Amino acid sequence: MFSVVIPGRPCLTDIAAVDAQPGVQPTKFAFAFPAAPRFNHIVVFFLPGTVLPPDTAAAIYLQTPNSKITPNGPEFQFLGAIGNEKPSAIFKIGSGTQPANTGVAQDDEMLDDGPGAVGDATNGQVTLGISIEPAQNVAAQLAALNSARGQPQDPSTALVRVPPQQKPITTKVLAQRVIGNAFNFLASFAETDPNKKGEQVIPLKSFRDWWTKFERRIDMDPTFLEREDPSQS
Repeated sequence: MFSVVIPGRPCLTDIAAVDAQPGVQPTKFAFAFPAAPRFNHIVVFFLPGTVLPPDTAAAIYLQTPNSKITPNGPEFQFLGAIGNEKPSAIFKIGSGTQPANTGVAQDDEMLDDGPGAVGDATNGQVTLGISIEPAQNVAAQLAALNSARGQPQDPSTALVRVPPQQKPITTKVLAQRVIGNAFNFLASFAETDPNKKGEQVIPLKSFRDWWTKFERRIDMDPTFLEREDPSQS
């Protein structure tokens, strides 16, 4: 699902599922690689064809030989996240284990040198953790991270596109949209009945065809009637 690039090193594809269980889709993964030679950027991206479940995002965490020791072992530092709307990101690793950037780095930040790079005077292993979590939880971590740096949240890097708030539709409006959908579909099948002074009639088969199509669309997009301007096709 994921791959990692550290400038100056081969692309990392040897990923391990941390919470692998028979019959259960894993949600936590890890890359392990040497701390040396030094680096201060990490690129994380989806492999082609990867799509996360709806309303989830992939949180990125880093553990280095210099990470703070906690009762549960060395701390995993939250770097940022990627998601379906943002399938890749470049993370700049600052002094110690503190991340310096959760978005795409500027050109002058792409250089893998300078003080604070991981591996400056460190051997041992680095672990990059990727955890698929609810998008709201990840967004809260991103907001806290940006707030700690005094940076506003950039809507262009949102992990999940949030539609504008809409007023709840009434049952009457919903019924009108169902009827409108049926009318637009069936109107093209109307035929003139010569026995009823030119009155138009619709074959029962056309109604069954509309109902089949309508059910199929509901299965694929349950909220299409609730949108402000639903397609009536």
